[in-house]
Amino acid sequence: MPCAGPNVMSKYNIQKFAVIGAGNMGSGIAQKIATEGFSCVLVDLDDEKVERGMNIIRDLLAQGVERKVFSPKQVEQILANLHGTSDWSELADVDLVVEAVFENLDVKRSVFKRLSENCKETAILGTNTSSFYVKDLASAVTNPERLVGLHYFFHPAKNRLVEVIGHAGTSDEAYLAAWAAQEAIGKTPIWSSDAPGFVVNRYFVPWVNEGVRLLEENVANVATIEWAAKKAFGVGMGPFELMNVTGVPITMHAANTLADALHSFYAPSQALVDFCAGSERNWNLDGPIDESKYDSIADRLLGVTFYVAAQLVDEGVSSIEDTDIGARVGLRWPRGPFDMLNRVGVERARWLAEAVATQYGLALPKLLIDAPAHGLPIELVSSCDAGVATDLRFNSPATMNALDKNVFLQFDSKLQLARATGKAIVLRSTGKAFVAGADIKFFVDSLKANNYPSIAEFAGHGQKIFKMLSGGERAVVARAHGLALGGGAELALACDWIVASPKAAMGFPETGIGIFPGLGGTQRLPRRIGMPLAKYLLYTGHILDAKSALSIGLIDAVAGFSDIDEVCLEWAAKNPAAEREAPTECPDGRWQAVWDFFDSNTVDEILTGEADCMGDAMLEQACKRMGQKSYHALKLCEGLFVEGAHQALERALELEGRDLEVAFLHPDALEGLSALLDGRRPSFAKPAFA
Repeated sequence: MPCAGPNVMSKYNIQKFAVIGAGNMGSGIAQKIATEGFSCVLVDLDDEKVERGMNIIRDLLAQGVERKVFSPKQVEQILANLHGTSDWSELADVDLVVEAVFENLDVKRSVFKRLSENCKETAILGTNTSSFYVKDLASAVTNPERLVGLHYFFHPAKNRLVEVIGHAGTSDEAYLAAWAAQEAIGKTPIWSSDAPGFVVNRYFVPWVNEGVRLLEENVANVATIEWAAKKAFGVGMGPFELMNVTGVPITMHAANTLADALHSFYAPSQALVDFCAGSERNWNLDGPIDESKYDSIADRLLGVTFYVAAQLVDEGVSSIEDTDIGARVGLRWPRGPFDMLNRVGVERARWLAEAVATQYGLALPKLLIDAPAHGLPIELVSSCDAGVATDLRFNSPATMNALDKNVFLQFDSKLQLARATGKAIVLRSTGKAFVAGADIKFFVDSLKANNYPSIAEFAGHGQKIFKMLSGGERAVVARAHGLALGGGAELALACDWIVASPKAAMGFPETGIGIFPGLGGTQRLPRRIGMPLAKYLLYTGHILDAKSALSIGLIDAVAGFSDIDEVCLEWAAKNPAAEREAPTECPDGRWQAVWDFFDSNTVDEILTGEADCMGDAMLEQACKRMGQKSYHALKLCEGLFVEGAHQALERALELEGRDLEVAFLHPDALEGLSALLDGRRPSFAKPAFA
């Protein structure tokens, strides 16, 4: 995607949405928009169709209440954000419209002609097409520079992926505004050029089609192909079950579309054509499984995936990183095509792809020909020149951008290169989280293997990198658009300035998993918000929303998604922050009781009940939360707070490294970390007075 530059969001301020087409896709898109707190108009040709769409939404929300995903009050608010109508004049004040009608080019063009007549000139017009070029609709739009593709994935109320596509005439300003709007509604956007199948369908449809070819060629029966596909790709459904869920004719239509635009390789297999011509609606998945056929099935499916993914990157349709993100977020594959390719090994992956290409007289993609033997580089952290600043982006949304060894290695390298440019730096992330912490599985695996040194090495590397973030000649700004937990919150704290979106949330859950924040949290946090509030946050694990974080000085600014990039660049233009001294007074009167309580009471006094909550509900809740944390971790935090308070930050940070082994080798650490992975409540060692 284009990098954000100064004043790029001035023309578009997206607050109100509309969706055209009240079918399953359209109603799902509208539901997601409304769920994220935005006003949305759902439009169709007549009131009957509109009401059908609204009823689809009501039914799904009712199911959400049954599963405890939503409360009745939340459902009431979501429905209040929605308005169904067949009156297109009600689109006059809408800021972004998503067309989600059925795949007929003439119908879509008529919709966009009508949108041009009813929407303001600064309304962005998006199409959810999966079959046509975005450019094919430009002639029907006035001000076609505002036309973008917004390809959502089923079910759009639940699936976070959206492909954002510009045609040749789309302005950067409109594209970036559309991208930011997807972040605002909780989606994970990826970039695609205006090409057949865009990114994900380009390799997913051939993957499904190859499954049917295997059946057609009598390589194996349906049950065996399903089993082998699930095993090879680590997925919950194979190609035949997926077709049953989404509709078999949809696969054939998508394959025909790709074949018409690209090559006969993409054409639907004859078995698929025959099935769609018959009376059956779903494939029969039953039958014996022949495990001896695994390799022949897995090799074919992997070969098709590697060939197509490499080809689309060769053509400039998308990047290696976004191709993998599309698989992990949109398809829920545990690994993307290129991650799998590297794990299979370049030589074998090249051989598998070549077998596919040769069969159809296709050339092997240059990306595979030139791939180094050790594997294709996948940028977990990417950089982009934003003019007055360098953007560094974390690219692992499927893991909520968790920090691990490979991320740190790439971040270290990219950060040093960015510093060498002499420009300010903005840290940002893809997906719903800024950075949701460190890789918990790495900690658990290391402890079970009695390999604490690997944890110490990881933390030491993190501390080294974080020290590079502030105090330089130019500012570093954290663009905290979503969750920033644990190590992610510490990453933000290490920057000079923190700019957050209204959906940001920050917290330090470590004492609840048996450890303490070991990347500067015990030392940088009190210097930002004062010792009493730092104790409250670390002892209780309370997660602050953006408004609350701003009120106590934990973040420096809150900006909506329409202007957060511009605000980040404004803060990047400021001088770097001077070394902070801990505030000695409460920054906000609403927090005074919390400040006084944690200023005057120790961990032991709070846990034994000696500290008097004075009937304050917030303090009583804080005490209850502390009783559920690791006593060992709480005492380590308290000791680090006291010892580091009067030392220079550089020396204070060394204290965390000193105490890290004490934390991780205590039984509470393995218990707390394992419990988090298992999704259960930990059972910590009790203090002597309990």
